[in-house]
Amino acid sequence: MKKTGYFRKVIFLMALPMIWGHHATFSQQEVESKTARILINNLPDTQPPSMKLITPEVNRGTTYQTDAKEIDLIGEVKDESGIKFVTVNSDVRNVNEAGIFSTRLTLDPGENKIRLVASDNEDNLLEHVFTVAYTPPEPTLADKITEKAKYYGLIIGIDKYEDKNLPDLDNPIDDAEKLYNTLTSKYTFLEENITLLKNAKRNEIVYALDDLSSRVTTDDNVLIFYAGHGNWDEQSNVGYWLPSDAYLTTTANWFRNSTLVDYLKTIHSKHTLLITDACFAGAIFQTRSAFPNRDRAYEVLYELPSRKAMTSGTLTEVPDRSSFTRYLIDRLNENEETYLSSEQLFSSFRIAVINNSDAIPQYGEIRNVGDEGGDFIFLSKQ
Repeated sequence: MKKTGYFRKVIFLMALPMIWGHHATFSQQEVESKTARILINNLPDTQPPSMKLITPEVNRGTTYQTDAKEIDLIGEVKDESGIKFVTVNSDVRNVNEAGIFSTRLTLDPGENKIRLVASDNEDNLLEHVFTVAYTPPEPTLADKITEKAKYYGLIIGIDKYEDKNLPDLDNPIDDAEKLYNTLTSKYTFLEENITLLKNAKRNEIVYALDDLSSRVTTDDNVLIFYAGHGNWDEQSNVGYWLPSDAYLTTTANWFRNSTLVDYLKTIHSKHTLLITDACFAGAIFQTRSAFPNRDRAYEVLYELPSRKAMTSGTLTEVPDRSSFTRYLIDRLNENEETYLSSEQLFSSFRIAVINNSDAIPQYGEIRNVGDEGGDFIFLSKQ
């Protein structure tokens, strides 16, 4: 019987081990590989590419479980004829020279079907389908805050006064800038949501408070800081901030504590924290009740609205170089916890201020402006 070219090639291939055996030593695997390459050159390629998932590691018939909203998918695909394309859920992905492809997948809660298709240059297709089950983690307090709330700040530092009868100060602006830098670098205060006023005049303070009143929502948190001269009128029981255009001979440009309290009523925040480093700063508490100590969960403290204040002293003068603000900023910088309540913050530096100055710092609620027993929570950047 006459043998065709195909049969002659097969007989030749079957004899290759004997022929090669006279000239070199080959393993069975090498022989099969050489044989396969010769056959491939003479027979149609009907085999699909091979594919291996590098990550996530998913066994066939199993479901990959994750609590991550996004996952990285990396795979390897190979074929003797080369790879024409790889798709992931119908989206074409690039394949490098080593046969590696990758993509990032955004998952929906529940089961997500992932369909991979690879084609070689002979149009042989491989399909691989697997399931990724995404179970979102329970939202933390930080998640809830960042999803709905913004942190606003008004930071005022006044060193210089137009009235020569009011002595200039050396440190308030420096303190204000340090606090600004700490809040924006370590905590979730965005620069566009903080107003830093240096040597502010009375009308500038009013404009800034008006801006807060118009922007802040009931989901937001507000911190107001003042460092500069203060005054206490003992006869009328009225406390004041002294803006840079204040004059001792008239109260026209003085900023009353009662005016500040009125503004706090119009700033409809979730939480407002007032920090004052000035002489007679404790006058703000003339309309407050004592603040009881509480050991409650942060979630509960954050849920209840609050209007709190901390001051560098009572109805006394405080020195220009303030231990109060220095220790306040130090403790904010040293904090390594995700959550820090204003009461915890105050407790962490109160004794240090008393031991290193003649001032006795105060902390408490501001009455009649909406405090319901909650607390201002400083949220560290993640």
